[in-house]
Amino acid sequence: MPLLTALAKRQLVVVTGKGGVGKSTLAAALARLLAEGGRRVLLLEIDPRESLHQLLGTEPSAGAIIKVGPGLAMQNLQPRAVIESLVREKVPIGIVARKIVASPVFQHFADGAPGFKEMAILGYALRTVKGEYHHKADVVVLDAPATGHSASMLAAPLLLADLVGGGQLGDMARTVAELVADAERCSVVLATLAEEMPVQELAELVALLKDRIGRPPELVVANGLYPEWPGGAADPRTALWKDRRAVNDRELARLGKLWKGPRAEIPLLPLDRGPELLAAIEVRLAKELA
Repeated sequence: MPLLTALAKRQLVVVTGKGGVGKSTLAAALARLLAEGGRRVLLLEIDPRESLHQLLGTEPSAGAIIKVGPGLAMQNLQPRAVIESLVREKVPIGIVARKIVASPVFQHFADGAPGFKEMAILGYALRTVKGEYHHKADVVVLDAPATGHSASMLAAPLLLADLVGGGQLGDMARTVAELVADAERCSVVLATLAEEMPVQELAELVALLKDRIGRPPELVVANGLYPEWPGGAADPRTALWKDRRAVNDRELARLGKLWKGPRAEIPLLPLDRGPELLAAIEVRLAKELA
């Protein structure tokens, strides 16, 4: 089965990697590919700085769900907003819900409870594919935090379920933990550059995922590869090209020893960050995943 077909069957696809390796661009390209394949996709961003709209050529989300194209929507989602909406849902009396949300005890709990914010984000994704919100998606593509923070996010529901035990919060955490643990419903895609530090962090993240959620990622994407060096003597204008490609080749070889699973390779493209770059990467990613 082509990997893109397999990913299209998931309910949640989490894209992560070291900061600066292009994970947001890859998350957006993957979301577009899944939407073009007929899936209803929600692309979730949780970075408050909001950058996905620049790639997609839309207005900033500011927390709203923005329709990007056929089958594809995008949303910048903040954990506190999700938590407060859960309170309003469980406490239908408006004035009481507002008092709870405004109370120092609640704010301290929301900010400090281990795994609570992370579970809220993943729970939002699960409820979206279940159709429990006004926007229904078949699959949520999550542009997740960098490296170890993502491993902690994916492990958070099980941690919270163990800490809380029963009750509504414990049941919710356990349901989300079951989603993350199910390889048929949830996939993790790791992005890296073919450079020493990103490849090292990727190796550590693969080990973290195996330890915390019991399985490796589904795909590794080596991004921003310099074109193959055509050979011959390098002059001052092309020395950087030759040197950077040599670094890429060395680290791709190391990556091949560290990671035996599916891998895609995306070239460095001479395009500014925006819709044109996203479209070009989408074309290359489609070929790689086919």
